[in-house]
Parts: sequence; C-alpha cells; structure tokens
Amino acid sequence: MAANNFDHKLSIAPMLDWTDKHCRYFYRVMSANTVLYTEMVTTGAILFGKGDYLSYNTQEHPLVLQLGGSDVEAMTKCARIAEDRGYDEININVGCPSDRVQNGRFGACLMAEPNLVAECVESMQKQVNIPVTVKSRIGIDDQDSYEFLHEFIETVSQAGCEHFIVHARKAWLSGLSPKQNREIPPLDYDRVYQIKKDFPALEISINGGITTYEQTLEHLQHIDGVMIGREVYQNPYMLAEADQRIWGHDKVALTREEIIETMCPYIDQVVMSGGRVWHVVRHMLGLCNGMPGAKQFRRYLSENAGREGASSDVLREAFAKVNA
Repeated sequence: MAANNFDHKLSIAPMLDWTDKHCRYFYRVMSANTVLYTEMVTTGAILFGKGDYLSYNTQEHPLVLQLGGSDVEAMTKCARIAEDRGYDEININVGCPSDRVQNGRFGACLMAEPNLVAECVESMQKQVNIPVTVKSRIGIDDQDSYEFLHEFIETVSQAGCEHFIVHARKAWLSGLSPKQNREIPPLDYDRVYQIKKDFPALEISINGGITTYEQTLEHLQHIDGVMIGREVYQNPYMLAEADQRIWGHDKVALTREEIIETMCPYIDQVVMSGGRVWHVVRHMLGLCNGMPGAKQFRRYLSENAGREGASSDVLREAFAKVNA
C-alpha cells in the first residue's frame, strides 16, 4: 500500500448533506493539515448517477473519499475512478446504521461480514496505489464484545487495511435512528485504546463525542488520530486553531474577518458557475457562535443568501451585524 505524506492526527468526519465541496473548501481555508472526508458516496451514484459526485476543489487536499458499497467489483471500479480523479485515500463506510444503507448491504451491518469487507479491501488495494481505510463502530446489536471487534480488525487488516477509524459506540441496526445511534449507545474509548495496544502496527483513529482540543490531545496519548464531526460543523471557527494546537505550527490563526474575506471570491466564483450564495454560506452559519451578534449573523444569512442576485456582499453584510 502506498503511504501518504500526511498524517491523520485530526480529521473531519464524513457527514451526509454537510461535508460537500463548499464545506470542505471553507474548512481548508482555516486549516492546512486537517484531513477532510467527503460525504459518503455510494458505488451506484459513482457508476450510474447522472451527476458528478466526485467533484472537489483542488485546494481541499488532503482529501479522502468515503465510499459506500459491498459489491467487490463495483467497489474496485470506484476505487480506480477515485484514484484517477486525484483522491488521496478511499475510506469504506462500515459504520452508518441507517435503514437505507442497510438495505444496500453496506454501512454498519458489514461489521457482521468481515470476510466480505476484507475481500473488498484486498481487491481495491490491488488495483490502486492509494490507501484503502475502514471506518467502523465498536460493534452492532448484540455483537458487541471486544472479541467481536478484535476479530473484525484482525480479518480486515490481514487483507491490507492499515488504518481504521473507530466510532467508539456500537450501532443498533433497528430501533434507533441514525441520530439516536450517535447519542444513545454509550461511548467506550478504552475499547479503541485496547485495539491499538493489540495491533500496534496499525494506525487507529477514534471518533465519537469529541468536542475540544483538550480531549483530542488526551486521545492522542493513546491512539494515532482523532476524528471530529458535528462539533466542528456547529462551531467551525475552532478549526482556525487546529494547525497550532494539533501540529504545533507557529503561524497566527486567521481571524473571522480574514476567513470571510478569503471566502468571498470563492462564493462569487460559485455564483458565476450557476450556484447560489446559500450553497456555501449554509456551512458558515456557526462561524460567529459565541460572539455578540451571532444570532443576527445567522439570521441575516438565512434570510438573504438564497435570494436571486445575491453575491458575497451578503456575507460581509451579515458579519457587520456582529458586535454591531
């Protein structure tokens, strides 16, 4: 497996309907090093969809495609396509518990089929020179023993997977919504730490319930990487400190105003290409959280960014409400 020239100390979780290319561009403005993931894209969308589900901005690297599927041939074809399109890694979704995903025989239900996941990894890895990784839970339903997780990791790693991102909750495949599956099953970080102890040669990242850099740095005492999701989406300005807090860089963090001024030309480019301001700024609503006027900032964007003829001036006008 080809090694990448970046590490996974901090990454942003793939989040459906959220981590699109506009969101990722915004995140990259704030952090040069944080690893970004696409929303989950299914093999069917890539192979048969009418849209371009793999488009991204070249500034987004390092960028990982999260792939949903379980058909070995289709997964392998999509891996080749992703490599040709310039993605840095491919991540297999073995963690999503939604009914729609289960009906497609992928996501968390695949934890019960480690040999199939291993077959996908092996076939994909033979065809591409970029890493194929796996994102999983610690268990599913009543299959939630440490031995179950250990066997899954062992089987899939023997097929060539060297990096696992483990959401430290099990998933209930029936009875809980995806949102409830992110909140109700208890977190068990120690189980993920133990996986790292048992498989020291593997790269192990942890996901689930992590909201601060203090927590992130504590986890990094035990494992190799931390993945944060919704906290960054709700409070994106925390990413402005990522390169300093996680990688020890001494550059000065961008101010909110500097971020906005950097985003404005991008927004105007999106509009010129037929998009709307809202397509970008919907990901920026939380940028001013914690500041006086943050509510007015969000409201102004929500009320004005979707109107015909809007430009990046809407973002500047919204920011003028902060501290006003």
